[in-house]
Amino acid sequence: MPSPTELLREATLATRRGALEEGHRDARRALAHFHARGDTDGRARAVNLLGAIAFERGELGGAEANFAETLSLAIRLADPTLAARASNNLASIVHLRGRPAEALGLYRTALASYQRLGDRRGMAETWHNLVLTYRDLERPRDAGHASAEALRHAEQVGDPALLGLVSTGRAEVALLDGDLDVAGQAIARAYTLASEAGDTAGQAEAAQLQARLALLRGESSAALAGALAARDSARTLGSALLAAECAGVAAVAAWREGQPELAERLADEARATFAQLHAINYQKRFEEAWTRRLRER
Repeated sequence: MPSPTELLREATLATRRGALEEGHRDARRALAHFHARGDTDGRARAVNLLGAIAFERGELGGAEANFAETLSLAIRLADPTLAARASNNLASIVHLRGRPAEALGLYRTALASYQRLGDRRGMAETWHNLVLTYRDLERPRDAGHASAEALRHAEQVGDPALLGLVSTGRAEVALLDGDLDVAGQAIARAYTLASEAGDTAGQAEAAQLQARLALLRGESSAALAGALAARDSARTLGSALLAAECAGVAAVAAWREGQPELAERLADEARATFAQLHAINYQKRFEEAWTRRLRER
């Protein structure tokens, strides 16, 4: 029978490759063992992972509660690495709920801790999160700097899944700048790296970006097919936010393809999920794209 530490390691690996159900099952089993042993350190790490899984599923209330508990336990344990991770995760929820300026402060706190610890993976992930925050604040120069820093640290770690993640950030910056060729190169690299790592969530994210790129290039048929396929992958993975993003891209593509009924259904699907998640920034970006499509008649 695997030890709780082994269960937690397997849960972490499963979550990284997008197998959320498997990750949740093993993390819950590990947490039960840690509770029984009175192992506060193990409990904190299991609760943090369960928070990450809840976040991916769109269960923001549960995720926030888990991350808050993790931060409390990390402070009790005087564990700066875990405290930084919990701060980073809480920032992601704050950002999602439309408070990017507040998220910046939490990310910078996490980044300072990772820098003191020399934790390059943590720095790469936090810089990547800053890319998305600066994107939503429409600060392309800062987003570009954050993307370069994320790549620098990820290259030192050398993990394909991490490199794939930061490549999606590079694509976001290129799309923000309107540099479609660079965006295409970054998306292709992200997909290749995610495939190499067996990261199905990373592949779905790259596919969503590819659909957005196709839409910007005027390739609405390819955008529609790609976005719907990415949405199905995200649903299979249990990633509610990504599925909603894909539905939003597909809605605009369907409208351009002369399929207004399908477009409206997809738009309603995206709106409903964004509202459920309180994903204010994501809903705002979708509504802007949806409004622009009216000017294309």
